Amino acid sequence: MESQVRGGTRWKRFAVVMVPSVAATACIGVALAQGALAASFSVSGQSFKVRADKLVGDGFAQYGAIDSGYTLDGEKTAHPVAVSSFQHAEITNLCQSVVTPNVPFFGKVSLILRAGGAGHDAVEADRIYIDIADLKADATFENIDIGVAAGDTAAGNGKGGKGPGMKGGGEQANPYGFAQQATKATLNDVRQTAWATTAGTFKLSGLKMSLSTSGAECY
Repeated sequence: MESQVRGGTRWKRFAVVMVPSVAATACIGVALAQGALAASFSVSGQSFKVRADKLVGDGFAQYGAIDSGYTLDGEKTAHPVAVSSFQHAEITNLCQSVVTPNVPFFGKVSLILRAGGAGHDAVEADRIYIDIADLKADATFENIDIGVAAGDTAAGNGKGGKGPGMKGGGEQANPYGFAQQATKATLNDVRQTAWATTAGTFKLSGLKMSLSTSGAECY
């Protein structure tokens, strides 16, 4: 079975991948108000952009969560996110950028990371979790299940799980909330904005990091 999603829609309107996560985060908000969920680690006041020619991931799962953190002024804040996770992922021609504004004497300063480009192996990651705020891609999912409980998405749990499981460790997410999973996901022409990425291992072939005072970004 394959399910295809094409186009460039923001995640709140991304019908298959993203929209159900909004309902999930609403449920999480209720749980947080009742003190049912522990606080996660705090994310910085800067989101980052990622561009890739192609991402192929085995053991895919996605569910809604909340990232708590700070603004650049040190105020506490929170961000609803869609957590996309993979047992194993290979990423071709990866670019990641983050812009720091209002740097004295320079204004905007960009940190840009590139890996897995021409002449190098694809970037590889195991047990990777990406906390996404916005996504554009052409996507194909194989053997997809939509509407499973987030806590049942771990492979080998006897409940038909296909992904690496939820992060755990105080993550602000409802294990009984909406999730979806697939044995394989292929995303082409990826453009995304994220608040956090965590991985068991992250292998970057041909890694290059650079700074730019022009405010340049990956897209």
